[in-house]
Amino acid sequence: MGPVDGRALGHRTHNFLMRELHNGTVRILIIEDDPDIAEGVATALKRAGHQPEIAADGILGESEALLNSYSVILLDLMMPGRGGREVCRNLRSAGVATPILMVTARDDVPDRVEGLNAGADDYLVKPFAIEELLARVNALTRRETVRRASVLCIGDIELDTIAHTAKVRGREVSLTHREYSLLEALLRNQGRVLTRETILEKIFNTDEALPNTVNFHMSSLRKKVDPESKFIQTIHGLGYVARSQG
Repeated sequence: MGPVDGRALGHRTHNFLMRELHNGTVRILIIEDDPDIAEGVATALKRAGHQPEIAADGILGESEALLNSYSVILLDLMMPGRGGREVCRNLRSAGVATPILMVTARDDVPDRVEGLNAGADDYLVKPFAIEELLARVNALTRRETVRRASVLCIGDIELDTIAHTAKVRGREVSLTHREYSLLEALLRNQGRVLTRETILEKIFNTDEALPNTVNFHMSSLRKKVDPESKFIQTIHGLGYVARSQG
């Protein structure tokens, strides 16, 4: 990641690391080809109570990010073999939503814009102070906590109530407004039977008397997210319920 200022990794003694920072522990992936910088940042993160892991190049880092779950990824822009911008694009294309803090010595506006357009959540220019790095990591983890709290899941079905998107086994599924509302209600009330009357009045906000209205939208929803009815079940004579297996 290149040099940082004297309060950070400029001095080999790393005196700045002696200050304990008590934050929530999170798993962080550092993708950096400079071993001194990577180890220095990892030590600072450990002192802050986090769990850092190091990948020595872009190819390895991309593989680790695809295989494992992290709260934040620190990604160096300039690396041999596979640069940070390409890694970032590949991860976003693969559906990895982990917050990415791109770190680079290139501070021109076009470079920052390209990094953000590639999918980075934040951009830190070198040289930087470790205190700023930790603050940005903390900000990204708070943002990710809020995002995860907005995601409703059952089995391999995932609904993001902020982005208003649905995914099945990591692939986004297009839902109509009523299908989305129906799925959200089912996931928010897992284990609780929703009657057809409740769905019409409280979820669809309609007084339609057509008996097949709910059945039609439920059938369409199931075909898209749960064709085998593993998680969305019909309770005959009552309604529908979302229920985990096992």
